[in-house]
Amino acid sequence: MSHAIRIRSFGGPEVMRWEQFAPGEPGPGEALIRHTAVGLNFIDVYERTGLYPSDLPTGLGREAAGVVEALGKGVRGLAVGDRVAYASAQPGAYAQYRVVAADRLVAIPDGVSDRLAAAAMLKGLTAQFLLRRTHRVKRGDVVLIHAATGGVGLIALQWARHLGAVVIGVVGSEAKAEVARANGCHHALVQGRDDLPARVREISGGMGADVVYDSVGKDTFFPSLDSLRPLGLMVSYGNASGPVPPFQPLELAKRGSLFLTRPTLFHYIARRAELARAARELFDVIGRGAVRIEIGQTHPLTDVAQAHRDLEARRTVGSTVLIP
Repeated sequence: MSHAIRIRSFGGPEVMRWEQFAPGEPGPGEALIRHTAVGLNFIDVYERTGLYPSDLPTGLGREAAGVVEALGKGVRGLAVGDRVAYASAQPGAYAQYRVVAADRLVAIPDGVSDRLAAAAMLKGLTAQFLLRRTHRVKRGDVVLIHAATGGVGLIALQWARHLGAVVIGVVGSEAKAEVARANGCHHALVQGRDDLPARVREISGGMGADVVYDSVGKDTFFPSLDSLRPLGLMVSYGNASGPVPPFQPLELAKRGSLFLTRPTLFHYIARRAELARAARELFDVIGRGAVRIEIGQTHPLTDVAQAHRDLEARRTVGSTVLIP
């Protein structure tokens, strides 16, 4: 019998339970996947706690890699035995088997391991849309990245440097600053120690950053705004410290007619062609060595509670992979 992590109430890591769970047979346009590796992301914490509510009981997990075990009617371009990966708009990847819409699957290139693919999909596709579509980073841009040694952060800072940007990373400790610098960050700042707006203006010759990528939320929102140049773009894409409190849009005008967006990956890959293009770009920069996926932690899927505790306590570096 197949098993999956399920929750029946919102709360701490203890609400996650390893339960028998039958994925069912794939219907038309679907594929049954046997997971070999599952990625851990902060959105999993948001859904576990109810910050992002869903109907209960529910599974958790948004990205995984594995092998096609069966195909439903009408599926083309896939065969049983193919290695595939996905980032899902719906939770449920914390499982041994899962039925997934076939048009959401991408082939794992030769030379890329299942674990790397699972670590790269949601976080790497997030970095892709942030750097290539939300703000198309170009040579000379001053880019500020919060949580620069997290799963998305490490990918984004390497990719931004590859694109020719001046990369400023914000981290939680000097040890993490060393990790950021080792991965291509030009300037690593420590949250709580460095005066973020002052240091960014010093680095940028008084102008401020062209774009800020902020996954932290409440604790960093206004320092991020204050770090932007006039007409700069604030990209708020996460809530690790809690949701941003309400504020007046006039605050954007006072700081230089700033732009603000709160994007989510799944709007950017809603169409199959968008997903395929984003995945090609991601695996291209990985294949050429421009971006190295750091798997900092690996846990059995049954030990997911500890993985969540470490993620919430910011004890992780890079990506965490769960093994079913």
